Amino acid sequence: MYVRAYGKPKSIYGVFERKPGDPRTTHYCPGCGHGNVHKYIAEAIDDLGVQDRTILISPVGCSVFAYYYLDVGNVQAAHGRAPAVATAIKRARPDSIVISYQGDGDLAAIGGNEILHAANRGENITVFFVNNAIYGMTGGQMAPTTLPGQVTTTTPMGRTPEREGFPLRVSELLASLEGPTYIERVALFDNKSRMRARKAIRKAIQVQLEGRGFSLVEILSPCPTGWGMTPAQACEWIQKEMLRYFPLGVFKDLSATRAPVRAAASREAMSVPLVASPEDVLALLGLEGVASVSPPSPRETEIPVPYRHPRIKVAGFGGQGVLFLGRVLAEAGMRQGYHVAWLPSYGPEMRGGTAHCHVAISTEPIASPLVSRPSVLITMNRPSLERFEPEVIPGGLILYDSSLIPTRPRRADVETLPVPATHIADQLGSVKAANMVALGAYLGRTKVLPADTVIAALEQMVESRPLLELNVRSLRAGLDYVSAR
Repeated sequence: MYVRAYGKPKSIYGVFERKPGDPRTTHYCPGCGHGNVHKYIAEAIDDLGVQDRTILISPVGCSVFAYYYLDVGNVQAAHGRAPAVATAIKRARPDSIVISYQGDGDLAAIGGNEILHAANRGENITVFFVNNAIYGMTGGQMAPTTLPGQVTTTTPMGRTPEREGFPLRVSELLASLEGPTYIERVALFDNKSRMRARKAIRKAIQVQLEGRGFSLVEILSPCPTGWGMTPAQACEWIQKEMLRYFPLGVFKDLSATRAPVRAAASREAMSVPLVASPEDVLALLGLEGVASVSPPSPRETEIPVPYRHPRIKVAGFGGQGVLFLGRVLAEAGMRQGYHVAWLPSYGPEMRGGTAHCHVAISTEPIASPLVSRPSVLITMNRPSLERFEPEVIPGGLILYDSSLIPTRPRRADVETLPVPATHIADQLGSVKAANMVALGAYLGRTKVLPADTVIAALEQMVESRPLLELNVRSLRAGLDYVSAR
């Protein structure tokens, strides 16, 4: 007989199914502090009972995949723009608990202006600022918080104030403003410091919950991989080096005296009248008098049941037009009266590298544009097939370019459709149109959208007449290939 005294917080997924690879481990390096911070945030969310109200904003950086782990509302922001996105969400949903989770390169460099003005306005949001004095995700370059003398990949002789300037002390800088309510710097190097960090994180969320304004917790975090150290050495380095430049402590705390702002009053003070009709939208855009045309209603009965409400992932090499294929699908779906979402994702190599996009088409509102378990996979190269085939739901459809992918998918519980898209496009005059051949084949198999609607979308999106004609011919060739099978 035993009683469970301690377990994983409810606000952290038990199994990380959104994460590629092992679903029981994180993608963070051994000794990284992000795991600790995730845990402390989740514990605070659970203790305060706000899991169903919490929205986490994660921009570019090591924390970009925080939605793998935290079972709350998640929004991904552009590099440095998390405070702006958090501001918009908090003003639109003032009863929510909005958390901006940022690294030092993201917050103190490209996002410096965003955090400065959000703090100065006293936005009722919570910011967790993970400071490891380096660009940890992208190769260990110098960050705004890199210490004098610290060696990075872009300061191999060590940072010098004469050449690269001084490190930014973000907590001290923001504490000088009138807007913030609570600012504290903590660290993660031993059990005592971690418990202090846990307490500060909880308090920062509590400040927002009480409506008392802007709070920020700066967390000095180890980065063993970026620093070229063992986890134990990294913790020692924080104590010996980082604390000398970034002393711990509370830099501002008005939580006991600053009056709370009621959500309803905040909404009334900051909101603008909602647009009520298409005519109002046209007026806001300066297009008064332009006739607005309502899209046709979706005709679900014409679509075979297995293919309705598709969650689509389109993948291939950069330059194969996979993102454009997804945009065409989304535009045509919108024209047909569906709710649609299109989300691009591409590697740093761009052309010649990997690229994929997420597309959702539904008669119901779409909660998230992210397609982690696609019902349809359209893949234009073998690496993409190998990467995304395991994600397709049982009974789903895998359409692949058999001109470039000589092997069939391994799954026996999905429908497969090989289409020699590149070969067909080459016969039509350009292998660049293979994406439209694949799109036509998908439409021919599923009937999810009328071809005429897709062609109308192409006419709006493609300005070059010869290129438009090539795309339309290729689309029809894909339709014909499927109908002839």
